[in-house]
Amino acid sequence: MPIDQPQEESTYVMDAESATEMARLLNQDRLMTQGMGGLFVERADDLSDIHDVLDIGCGPGGWVQDVAFTYPHINVTGIDISKQMIDYASAYARVQHLKNASFRVMDALKPLDFPDNSFDLVNARFIVGFTPKTSWPALLQECKRILRPGGIFRLTESEGGFSTSQACNDLSIWLFMLLKRIGFTFSPDGRSIGIMLAMRRLLREAGFENIQKMAHVTETAPGLEGYSMGVNNIKVTFQTLMPTLVKMGITTPEEFERVYDTALRDVLADDFCALGFFVTMWGQKPA
Repeated sequence: MPIDQPQEESTYVMDAESATEMARLLNQDRLMTQGMGGLFVERADDLSDIHDVLDIGCGPGGWVQDVAFTYPHINVTGIDISKQMIDYASAYARVQHLKNASFRVMDALKPLDFPDNSFDLVNARFIVGFTPKTSWPALLQECKRILRPGGIFRLTESEGGFSTSQACNDLSIWLFMLLKRIGFTFSPDGRSIGIMLAMRRLLREAGFENIQKMAHVTETAPGLEGYSMGVNNIKVTFQTLMPTLVKMGITTPEEFERVYDTALRDVLADDFCALGFFVTMWGQKPA
């Protein structure tokens, strides 16, 4: 979001209508699914009992389309606040003849426009980027409402990571500081996101049962599959965030350019390596 935009319009840290952000999200979807080892690795990809799935904050629809293609028996719906993202996702699904994929413009931080007991599984990946800390309880209650008894809410969030590049690490800390200032993190000091430490409590307080988790690690290094995508994600993310970081007083244009340019050189070095950490946690609506 542009930070001066009213919160009721958008709370997204990035520009939700940007073509650059659309490309970044498609890239991120592929990276994260690869890093998780599959679409539903915690279920050994067995979704024979799942028929209706909702994806919260679907962006340009990469995850929805992958699920619809892989599991023809599942009807998958994606929602996002961005009309541009939804228009792209809908058009792509039509081109791919994915009749079991559909998309709707919807603000996930407001009451969801679905009847009670509509879905067998509600999925949310990396929604901390548009969900203020104070909005989580209401969002999770809405997700529980639209789940059928025994249905699954599935949340995947990242805690950042670290790399061999001090410049890349500095960029990450600036992002954490930004999220802290606008009220999106659970971190006491603003040097992390803190969401992974809060996930179980949030699901428990929302009334979900049988809460389980699975941890994932991504590795970005020369010669590894996904290296180019990982480097591009670093480039685009911080290039897009620069105006907001400067506006919020977290850095200056001169300091940003110096650190960003150093980071770009570092990620191309033969000895560069970055690790990213994220967790999938899921719980059931009481039956």
